[in-house]
Amino acid sequence: MSQHQFHSTVLREYDVRGIVGETIGAADAMALGKAFGTHVRRAGGQTVSVGFDGRVSSPELSDALMAGIASTGVNVRNVGLGATPMLYYSVFELDTDGGVMVTGSHNPPNYNGFKMMMGKKPCFGSAIQALGETAAKGDFEVGTGEIVQVDIFDRYIARLLKDVDTKGFKVAWDPANGAAGPAVAELVKHLPGEHIVINAEVDGTFPNHHADPTVEKNLEQLKAVVAEHGCDMGFSFDGDGDRIGAIDGKGRVVWGDQMLAILAGDVLSDVPGAPIIADVKASEALFERVAALGGEPVMWKTGHSLIKDKMVELKAPLAGEMSGHIFFKHKFYGHDDAIYAGLRFLNAVTKQGGDLVALKDALPKAINTPELRFDCDEVRKFEVVGEVKARLEAAGADMNTVDGVRVKTDDGWWLLRASNTQAVLVARCEAATEEGLARLKAALVAALAASGITAPDDL
Repeated sequence: MSQHQFHSTVLREYDVRGIVGETIGAADAMALGKAFGTHVRRAGGQTVSVGFDGRVSSPELSDALMAGIASTGVNVRNVGLGATPMLYYSVFELDTDGGVMVTGSHNPPNYNGFKMMMGKKPCFGSAIQALGETAAKGDFEVGTGEIVQVDIFDRYIARLLKDVDTKGFKVAWDPANGAAGPAVAELVKHLPGEHIVINAEVDGTFPNHHADPTVEKNLEQLKAVVAEHGCDMGFSFDGDGDRIGAIDGKGRVVWGDQMLAILAGDVLSDVPGAPIIADVKASEALFERVAALGGEPVMWKTGHSLIKDKMVELKAPLAGEMSGHIFFKHKFYGHDDAIYAGLRFLNAVTKQGGDLVALKDALPKAINTPELRFDCDEVRKFEVVGEVKARLEAAGADMNTVDGVRVKTDDGWWLLRASNTQAVLVARCEAATEEGLARLKAALVAALAASGITAPDDL
């Protein structure tokens, strides 16, 4: 009975994440494998898929994880290096009883962690805490599972291509030296049009730029390629390929909620009246657009596992987050595959006139801040949101509290929530006018100041 205590910060709301060598390491991977295998076996499962991203620490963590799972008598299907969505796909394609992806996602190179599926659904929240409790007790099943390498790359590419229905665009692709690189490089060989791929080599040091497409400075290289080659659009991906960023032919960012608005136009033409889910950071214009298209707009919590769970509950064909996680149940499995989302985006632009610049121009003009992230202690970040919420409730504010606080005023809205993946607070404001935006920012700054937090310079 080998008991194991995880560092207090690594068992997050919808994944396990930490700093390699400081808060997470091979011993944690082994213990997580034992706990995960134990839960799978006790639920009647026998086999689990495992994959890993391109980070330097991923192979070692993956080996320890697989050894831990196998030690519980559960078999492992090792799908190897690839994007997180390829691991998700393997759970369906190989019909395994769960899956674990070793990935640090969009975090800096010294981070790593694990995203999990239990059965065919995300493993998150209390299920992750339960794994920690099992490890702390050392209450593991014991057995001898087999570890078998399975190459599903070609099947994965074929599955992505199955739903392609696009005209021939000129497209730039930037996998940002992340795990999606090989899949993107192979995929574009089979698409109509002309495709330019940069940073396709997997490199866990991320030498060209940070692999987070929600930060505009990380899109500079892509913008330059789009301009140089006169592309219709460009796509960028995060480190593990489950988040997408896009720019149009003029080099303007098409943010996650704007992508979702364009995708909704396509999906709702096929599934009229369906619910479309977006997170609390999304523009009011998106929810209004979904309603105008005859769909049912649903505002939900930020977090890929939380959104996937809500999709199952509401039978939603499409969902998305500002962060670039886009989820298709329509013709797909309901998880966030950024490469697949890019292909479906090409389809959607094709079906709605073929001109992304025009589609972006037609979206309502709102003035908003980008997603503002600023450091705040792991524990304190949740306390701050709670304090702000309590003061707003006492003041009778009009707000949505499904995830943090989203406060609505005559000017627009502002949001404050705690990140579930980093020691940061997240804020955003959106208004119809510059004056209105200034008032919203001032309200947010005041709300933070009342809790002793200095607002970031860009607020």
